[in-house]
Amino acid sequence: MPCPSSCPPGLLALMAPGLALMATFSLPSQAGDRRALPVEKPPGVKGRTLILLDVNTKSPVRIISENFLSLQLDPSIIHDGWLDFLSSRRLVTLARGLAPAFLRFAGKRTDFLQFHNVKNPAKSRGGPGPDYYLKNYEDARSLDKLYNFADCSGLHLIFALNALRRNPNNSWNSSNALSLLKYSASKKYNISWELGNEPNNYRTLIGRSVNGSQLGKDYTQLRSLLQLIRTYSRAHLYGPNIGRPRKNVVAFLEGFMKVAGGTVDAVTWQHYYIDGRVAKVTDFLKTRLLDTLSDQIRKIQKVVNTYTPGKKIWLEGVGMTSAGGMNNLSDSYAAGFLWLNTLGLLASQGIDVVVRHSFLDHGHNHLVDQNFNPLPDYWLSLLYKRLIGPKVLAIHVAGLQRKPRPGRVIRDKLRIYAHCTSYHNHNYVRGSITLYIINLHRSRKKIKLAGTLRDKIVHQYLLQPYGKDGLHSKSVQLNGQPLAMVDDGTLPELKPRPLRAGRTLVIPPLTMSFYVVKNVNALACRYR
Repeated sequence: MPCPSSCPPGLLALMAPGLALMATFSLPSQAGDRRALPVEKPPGVKGRTLILLDVNTKSPVRIISENFLSLQLDPSIIHDGWLDFLSSRRLVTLARGLAPAFLRFAGKRTDFLQFHNVKNPAKSRGGPGPDYYLKNYEDARSLDKLYNFADCSGLHLIFALNALRRNPNNSWNSSNALSLLKYSASKKYNISWELGNEPNNYRTLIGRSVNGSQLGKDYTQLRSLLQLIRTYSRAHLYGPNIGRPRKNVVAFLEGFMKVAGGTVDAVTWQHYYIDGRVAKVTDFLKTRLLDTLSDQIRKIQKVVNTYTPGKKIWLEGVGMTSAGGMNNLSDSYAAGFLWLNTLGLLASQGIDVVVRHSFLDHGHNHLVDQNFNPLPDYWLSLLYKRLIGPKVLAIHVAGLQRKPRPGRVIRDKLRIYAHCTSYHNHNYVRGSITLYIINLHRSRKKIKLAGTLRDKIVHQYLLQPYGKDGLHSKSVQLNGQPLAMVDDGTLPELKPRPLRAGRTLVIPPLTMSFYVVKNVNALACRYR
């Protein structure tokens, strides 16, 4: 099946901007030991400079996947008519902008979909009408469309199989999955696999539960199936994609890891920050909310390291709000504060991949709306892909801390992360470093680059809301210029604003920004 005309064969990897190297930092608001390291004030720095910042350029503290920022499509989009819209040239252009990445096809409807190897199941069966099959079946034509979209966009498809087809003894009934596997193998589709979605929630969903040990056995069974099919004998398998790690969910994960910890290639879970039904714009500015993810990371890491030390961990299925999100809020500029901090925090903690739910039109947590228009988090993700790579560096900050008041934890509203600049971005030589900064203060903040970063030319990428809606805006501007697609096959050029060497960085209030420090010749960033 040919790609849309905007997809030149053989050039996907070159056209897809890569991740640049991410760096951890020493801000007191982050999890773990993040005490600010003292940096001596260099001569000539005036007293009005609030923050001195340096980066350890000798070696990375973490190395994450090239596909760190990845995407999810929810099966609910099958309602929109056999997935034909995935052939849209505009949609492929938008997806390709975020490659390389995984494309996970999973969501609440995962465990209600069944596969039928027919082109028109309603006609061939003579049973219920097409709408029934659109809601409950993944047919061969839809799978072809899905795979072609991923392949043409430079994305690697991860397909979650239905885990709720059960035998009387509650073991997994793999017959329908085997049919899908054989079909995709006959087409030589390069797919990775999962089984189920948020299995700890099955009792709430259908009144029937599957415990962690049983799901582990089911994954072992799936691995055996894959090994019987030559195309998938070495395919990757991920799971169990549990929900927020509360006490019962942690017990579920422990049961799973005992049985199938060595079977999966990465351990996955998902997280939503806010109940979308009650969210307010001020929620996205709360530092306590930004920090809630740290405790979850520790809980997941503790279980994984107990049973399979060193196993990769993915946050697979992250959204700013639950319940589908809220219009003019979870799809607005304000939601970007949570999204960018999530990326920085996960990379600094060594989480290998984060999968954003959803790329397209699921509630209001998506990156692209139903008219295929990119939303603020899309542009934020595009900047991240263009500038940030897989090596995480350590940041040294002085001047941020305040004396803590008794009985109160002071949480910073200025979040700073740093990485080696993306190897895929040919505008910058290897050895350059990218900082990205979240300013939740209602006043501007000044940062003076010190040490290895001092007196270097800096390129600024300042992302602000565009229009009169402020933080509620669904449009953004980069360095004062509104961002929009040039045409269906062309993304706009992301032009930096050059700052002279030695200039103090002035961070406007309630903004997100990226700064490429050129020609640092950082040892950690010279080689892949």
